[in-house]
Amino acid sequence: MSATEEQILVIPAATLDGLGAFEGFQSDVQRYLQPILASGELSFRPRSEMEQDPSFKQLIPYVVLQWTDGAGITHVFNYTRGSGQGEARLHAKRSIGIGGHISAEDAAGGSDPYRTGMQRELEEEVRLDSKFEESCVGLIYDPSSEVGRVHLGIVHRFVLQSPDVKPNEDDICNTGFITLDQLHARRDSLETWSQLCLDHLF
Repeated sequence: MSATEEQILVIPAATLDGLGAFEGFQSDVQRYLQPILASGELSFRPRSEMEQDPSFKQLIPYVVLQWTDGAGITHVFNYTRGSGQGEARLHAKRSIGIGGHISAEDAAGGSDPYRTGMQRELEEEVRLDSKFEESCVGLIYDPSSEVGRVHLGIVHRFVLQSPDVKPNEDDICNTGFITLDQLHARRDSLETWSQLCLDHLF
């Protein structure tokens, strides 16, 4: 292990199972999120090890940005993941979620690593110039794939006042807001987590 390897926030799979095993999208946030964050079982571990160890789940904030136009039509921000994005197994997939790993650096100075990490990931990936209302609306666990087996998604919905969102990274490609009808028509091109969010939130 490199001395500079990223240390990421994880929870033992057994702790999650103790709260109630689930697959797919879980909307009972109250049952899971605070008990996970307050469990005392969270730890920072080497990312390379955790990518291959399903006995731990990596916590991933996954932020969905939506905006409703003057005609009452809801639009959702979407993009394509470029080759520079951290998870190689998701490259070229379209996504409606913005987020990433919580790193040990996010706990610096005694700050809340989950909130700090979510904000950092959001600011790294996009420039958000709209006021918004935030809510945590679900969790995602998808053991059907190699990448899904080691990650636990925590879904946050940001309802924006205006569609003022621009990419901050070259690897956030083909960005923009599209209507729900357009998004449903392109469902097959979305990564699994985005498909689950589309099906359960819209």
